[in-house]
Amino acid sequence: MEARAIKPEVHRLRAQNLVGGQWQPAGGAREGDSINPANGREIGGFAAGAAADARQATDAARLAFERGGLSHDPARRAELLLRWAERLEKRGDLAHLLTLENGKVLAQSRHEIATAIACVRHHAGQLLQPAAASGAAPAAGVVAILVPWHAPVALLVASLAPALAAGCCAVVKPARQSAQVTAAVIGELAAVEGLPAGVVNLVSETGQEVARELVASRGVDVLCFTGSQETGRKMAQAAAPSAKRLLFDLTRKSCSLVFADIDMQAVAGQLAAAALVAAGQHNGAPRRILVHASRFGEARAALKRALEQVVVGAGDRAGCGMGPLIDASALVAVGVRTEQALARCDEVLLHGRRAGGDLADGYFLSPTLVAESDCTGASALEDIYGPFVSIGRFEEDGEAVACANAMRMARSVSVWTGDPARVQRLARALRNDSVLVNRHDWLAPGSAERGGDSMAHRGRQGCGSLADFLATPRQ
Repeated sequence: MEARAIKPEVHRLRAQNLVGGQWQPAGGAREGDSINPANGREIGGFAAGAAADARQATDAARLAFERGGLSHDPARRAELLLRWAERLEKRGDLAHLLTLENGKVLAQSRHEIATAIACVRHHAGQLLQPAAASGAAPAAGVVAILVPWHAPVALLVASLAPALAAGCCAVVKPARQSAQVTAAVIGELAAVEGLPAGVVNLVSETGQEVARELVASRGVDVLCFTGSQETGRKMAQAAAPSAKRLLFDLTRKSCSLVFADIDMQAVAGQLAAAALVAAGQHNGAPRRILVHASRFGEARAALKRALEQVVVGAGDRAGCGMGPLIDASALVAVGVRTEQALARCDEVLLHGRRAGGDLADGYFLSPTLVAESDCTGASALEDIYGPFVSIGRFEEDGEAVACANAMRMARSVSVWTGDPARVQRLARALRNDSVLVNRHDWLAPGSAERGGDSMAHRGRQGCGSLADFLATPRQ
């Protein structure tokens, strides 16, 4: 199904870099274009920095940190964080801006903004605890945060909030596809009265010069990155001479295990929705759904029906369930990889297609659903960062565990069952970072908290750890 109408943009957005407390263009006045993925139209421009801009921002952060920055006063840091959260909460347009630039459905954008605000307040609250006042370890220093586009606000704040809470100074480098919303979020922080100049800096780019400079820089003490394993390995090699701390999230798409004692119709709807958040372009999305053999036929039909009923269109349209892919290159890449997967699967249940009509200028691709019997085969384990889902079956609990564990580095596993004892057994056997019980949150956690009815624990993707940004003997 398709939602048709798309609002035209009414004014051109402009995002500058923030260096040493000053908003400024990039060196040479270079600019990149911000594009609305729902229609391919330009919505604004952003300062396109280079290595020199990154060095300037790093020097500003280092100077601010050496001058004391926020490092000696936890109560002051808490107050600044709370004021930032208040300002973000008052920006009712942030979710609309995220949808305009990123393409995700407005309800998803609102959830992401709310998650980010909660994260900021969480770290402010930590600083107001008695242990914080008694003197924790010193701050690690200057933090570089490379922010991906699939959840740009949540993932920015997941690193920046604990970094500031620890007393660090930061340089933020957003993805070009989310330069506008990142500048808006940083702008609300920069406007907080009492924030010292240089504590937070922002440098956007269209290429990779800024990222390479920050990765290699000896002026950066901590590097935060969310992305592919291949890119992460290259960054680790480039960062090695500087001996900086690496906080990398290189996890892949997720897996769901559905047992026979569950409401299959309800589960199918929830998993379809989770699989299509951000058009399936995030590592919390369930890529592989495994169902007990006794309910497989029912589950297959229910999941197909749920995916078919999703309304594809511009994210601000009422009733829209999935927006566009992030850009033209992603549309091509996902389309190619989807066709390759279709040629290898056992059965094609839904064949994703490009949208036509009023949506033809956007980067829309409808959902694909395939059935695959070999849950440990190469094709079943391959990630496709788009609206692609595969369904398979299992006979015994051990088989389900083996299939889930074969998805190495998966973001999470969601277990759907009414049997608490089974949950406990699976939690001990599964090797994934997190186990979700009868839910599949799109901002999936990064580490497991074993015990209780829900074993979900907010890890780096939802809200990072303050301890990651404190100096330790290995620094």
